[in-house]
Amino acid sequence: MEQLIAIEKDGEIIDLQRAEAEGVDPQSGRPIYFDNSPEALQVIRHSAAHLMAQAIKELYPDAQFFVGPVVDEGFYYDFRTGEKIGEEELSKIEKKMEEIAKRKLPIERYEISKEEAREKFADDDLKQEVLKGIPSERVSIYRQGDWEDLCRGPHLPHTGYLRRNFKLTRVAGAYLGGDENREMLTRIYGVAFADRETLKNHLKMVEEAKKRDHRKLGNELELFIFSEEVGAGLPIWLPKGARLRSKLENLLFKAHRRRGYEPVRGPEILKSELWKRSGHYQNYRENMYFTEICDDETRKESCVEYGIKPMNCVGHIMVYKAKKRSYRELPLKYFEYGVVHRHEKSGVLHGLFRVREFTQDDAHIFCTPDQIKPTVQEVLSFVDEIMGSFDFDYEMEISTKPEKAMGDDEIWEVATEALKEALDGSGRQYGIDEGGGAFYGPKIDIKITDALGRKWQCGTIQVDFNLPERFELEYTDSDNSQKRPVMIHRAILGSFERFIGILTEHYGGEFPFFIAPTQIIFVPIGEAHLPYAQELAERLMEMGVDSEIYGGRESLNKRIRNAEKQRVPLVGIIGDREIENRSIAIRDRREKIQYNLGEKEFLNRIKEKLSEVRF
Repeated sequence: MEQLIAIEKDGEIIDLQRAEAEGVDPQSGRPIYFDNSPEALQVIRHSAAHLMAQAIKELYPDAQFFVGPVVDEGFYYDFRTGEKIGEEELSKIEKKMEEIAKRKLPIERYEISKEEAREKFADDDLKQEVLKGIPSERVSIYRQGDWEDLCRGPHLPHTGYLRRNFKLTRVAGAYLGGDENREMLTRIYGVAFADRETLKNHLKMVEEAKKRDHRKLGNELELFIFSEEVGAGLPIWLPKGARLRSKLENLLFKAHRRRGYEPVRGPEILKSELWKRSGHYQNYRENMYFTEICDDETRKESCVEYGIKPMNCVGHIMVYKAKKRSYRELPLKYFEYGVVHRHEKSGVLHGLFRVREFTQDDAHIFCTPDQIKPTVQEVLSFVDEIMGSFDFDYEMEISTKPEKAMGDDEIWEVATEALKEALDGSGRQYGIDEGGGAFYGPKIDIKITDALGRKWQCGTIQVDFNLPERFELEYTDSDNSQKRPVMIHRAILGSFERFIGILTEHYGGEFPFFIAPTQIIFVPIGEAHLPYAQELAERLMEMGVDSEIYGGRESLNKRIRNAEKQRVPLVGIIGDREIENRSIAIRDRREKIQYNLGEKEFLNRIKEKLSEVRF
């Protein structure tokens, strides 16, 4: 029998405790049952976080708690205690959680004024910090047994729902309020589902994800490294990683040119006055790096502030402004592999997924208002071809005007409707992320699903009426009047760094032939077979194919094993028979077969594999 745990009304999830307290009829909203739907998991994981906090409090009576939200991967709680808590304590906390769950403690909600809450938690400085961030004058508290905490909810009716369907995953440190200048708290992450079987499957996926971790594979396959000597969040690309990256860049360069894009290049630092004009200085300053250049060291007035670019759009605007434009030229498509820098806090840096320097596959399209729909649809087609080449399923979401935005509501409405019309006209389904747009315009976010079922935010398409207005961009229309173009910001991969990280985990390091850093490793059986391997390697280099030769004094089996550990698409064994017949014995890793090919047939097969790319 389905168990009702909450309702969704006017876009908000209301648990049964709150519905009863506020006199809300459970029949008046969409029912949320105890299952693994996103809405139900929000309720389940909120309660799992409180269950964990209660268990910690019973085990460590001096513990004080900050916040315990639901996040994409599960839930966590930030707290402090006089004792050091490590990974080895997680099983003890889980055991206590299970014990509390068995008690089936009712979860009760009540409200008090903020002033009463300040008095109630007078001796708890972390609760006082939480209260500072609550704008309303009344606050809600959830209580189970003798444990309670400030919380908006929603929560389950009682703790018994959580028996044997949760798992604590890791311990980390977290700065109070995310401020690296403040106290470091302990953070414990966990995950919970409606049933044990789903939890088990999730944990298996997590274990598989650990094996595919791009940081681990990046090291094993010699793709990239990070060095504290260089600085956090600044990847260093090793030869194999740079080969992979250059293959991806070259394929995309050709694809852009075929679609009428022109390559451009902007400087990496621009005067701050330009960033003020664009709105980045006011809306994005905390994510930027700045420097000062003085033409005369003896005169302070000669010093000018520059901003290192976090985005490429201003440089492309300068390209547009380089000469007068006519409607006949539009749409104008500029693209650049633009290196950008963004100040990310050290706590959020994560391999290639979150870095301080990265390269966007960035493009800006300047068009007339009536060209928005066909232009966006053309970009959507480009997206489809690229994602299909890498076996990605994907979905799209329109992100609307955020609180921190420039431009009036009318302009935002026009831009948002233009994106909706483009998606509707191409028959694509999409979601809406209210308030998730960029500060200068609404956007379509492209979210891909990898081989493990995880979703990743990658590309984006943004319609912008604001920057053309701020920079007074114009084109001469057919009636000789001056009109304002629309600017479409567009990145499909998002960044090369992040996309390569995703690709590494998606394929588990076994990249498709057309972008693999090393596409074939030749293993000559003896010294006499080495010249033929070198001859083949040279032929392949002329075709743009990277190969390596594993010769040397190690045994044949060990060299083959070492070659296969590199997860290359092909391993070619060369012995007496191969030299005599001008052939190659192939081990195909992706197709998991072995075969022998004559030299001409082998080179033709290589050409076929290079043509597998669809964009």
